[in-house]
Amino acid sequence: MNIRILATSDLHMNLNGFDFYTDTPDPSIGFTRTASLIRLARQQAEASGALVLLFDNGDSLQGTPMGDWAVERANAPHILMQAFAELRYDAIGLGNHDFGFGLGVLDRVLADAPCPVICSNAYRQDATQVWQNLSVLHRTFHKNGQQIPLKIGVFSVLPPQTAKWEAHRLQEAVVMEDILECAHEKVQDLQAHGCDLILALAHTGLGATEAQSDLENAIIPLAAIDGIDALIAGHSHLTFPGKSHAGLEHVDAIKGRVHGKPVVMPGSAGSHLGVIDLTLRTTKRGNWSVQTHSAELRPVCHANPNGPPEPVVEDPDLVILFTSGHTETRRRTAEPVGHIDQHLHSYFSFCARDRGLALVAAAQAAVLRPYLQGSPIAELPVLSATSPCKFGGRAGPRFFTDVPAGKICLRHVTDLYVFPNELQAVVVSGEQIRDWLEMSAGIFNQIAPGTSSDLVDPNRAGHNFDVLHGLTYRIDLSQPPRFETNGRLVNPAHYRVQDIRFNDAPVTANQHFVVALNNYRASGGGHFPFVGHAKPIALPALPMQRVLQDYLSGILPRDPLENAPRPFRLASVPGASAILKTGPKARQHLAELNVYDPYIVGEDEDGFLQIRLTF
Repeated sequence: MNIRILATSDLHMNLNGFDFYTDTPDPSIGFTRTASLIRLARQQAEASGALVLLFDNGDSLQGTPMGDWAVERANAPHILMQAFAELRYDAIGLGNHDFGFGLGVLDRVLADAPCPVICSNAYRQDATQVWQNLSVLHRTFHKNGQQIPLKIGVFSVLPPQTAKWEAHRLQEAVVMEDILECAHEKVQDLQAHGCDLILALAHTGLGATEAQSDLENAIIPLAAIDGIDALIAGHSHLTFPGKSHAGLEHVDAIKGRVHGKPVVMPGSAGSHLGVIDLTLRTTKRGNWSVQTHSAELRPVCHANPNGPPEPVVEDPDLVILFTSGHTETRRRTAEPVGHIDQHLHSYFSFCARDRGLALVAAAQAAVLRPYLQGSPIAELPVLSATSPCKFGGRAGPRFFTDVPAGKICLRHVTDLYVFPNELQAVVVSGEQIRDWLEMSAGIFNQIAPGTSSDLVDPNRAGHNFDVLHGLTYRIDLSQPPRFETNGRLVNPAHYRVQDIRFNDAPVTANQHFVVALNNYRASGGGHFPFVGHAKPIALPALPMQRVLQDYLSGILPRDPLENAPRPFRLASVPGASAILKTGPKARQHLAELNVYDPYIVGEDEDGFLQIRLTF
């Protein structure tokens, strides 16, 4: 018996191959192209007599302006659920970003789902049962005129940190269980149901190689659990199989195996389709077992050594389905908001002034200040923490903020601030500020005098590089990172961040500040060590994109942080250099890097522009 498993993950409402932030086509992504791959892969498998199963692995509902348009149509079926019905999906898993609109919206969207929706480690505290904690799919395999029944067990897990990241929406409403504990339980439950095959929709990436509690990226120890036959990974936006994971213990990155089991992670934004092929045989006991398996990714855009990349043709039925939403979203995102005098971009966020971040920081401070008036903390200095939303990395060389000077439209607002976060605020001490900045500085590789390296550690997420506007400080890359990605202190004797100043005076350990920040960071996102000790400030719901829109349109007053001194500088390291990987359009702004004597090395195989910086 042959089974083909097809998988999508992290679509983030990239339905057409289109970049709404620049209002231009993007042939390297898009569900309309993934759909063409799905139809072809299904046709090929069914022609050979194989059974085909199709799954989505979460983070599909939020991520582009079209996602906002779709959830506002309260009286119409959700357009992505219509597409899932058209393509005959067998089950849907949930990811952390699917909770970003709140439970009310999620419940309404999932009511339109054409197949089971599964989230095994998220437990509702009310009586609502919109998603299931597991599903048993009953399918029939036809062979030699016989109909052979098959029971396929499916469970789905997502990072338990979701409860913290979305605490402003989920607190006291949803409880999250550890991924590995939940998986053990669900495998036993599915085995008790007599399942012939067990699949894990695992909205989690490749990280720790050994089992630990509360892992965010748990695929490797998850694959070690007896009883799981195949896994679909996600969350981290990486691709697997792929050589970038070579060398990880228990991982065969070329063949797509983890602990000997087939695993696919199909990138993001519809960039790839995951394909797992299984051959099942009956044992002497009459049970089914996996005899052979393979895993592969099929990209929607193929590299062409003799010319431009060759994208897959878009599925015509989905193009028609998405046309009205696509047109309406383009119209809405073109609505004028305000005007700016300078080009805003994120090509150099990790080494130079990012005026877009400064603008967001000023907007946060402008809306916060009135809420502090008349309170005991009204006299405390106000800082504002921002981090780049679009920084290339796993999303590719096109994923950078790029807003030209002149008229600002709604699409530029979302280009400057992608996520549907809300503004929050905390009171922190100077000592906590130091830890905060040290954790942020972990984004950089250590670069000793006389050596060269990539500037940014690819294992650290760019959205965890917080810049604290209102302060000035230097970052010494010759020092090792003080904290690991999980927030654990590993180099207590070393400090990267030096000479932290406010109003040109050194910040002391006992000095206190009010800091504007987003709910993701305030709730513990990124494992920043200050979170458990910061004092939260009560605020109403203040959506960040709306705050920025009001600031740009003049509804909010201009804030002095917009023109504050550049917050951080990279300290001189004698004889050292680093490679900055950024978008090709960064060439137009190279003069902003003159302090580093920039030299263009060229583009790498992924299309990133490589610039050598000298410190």
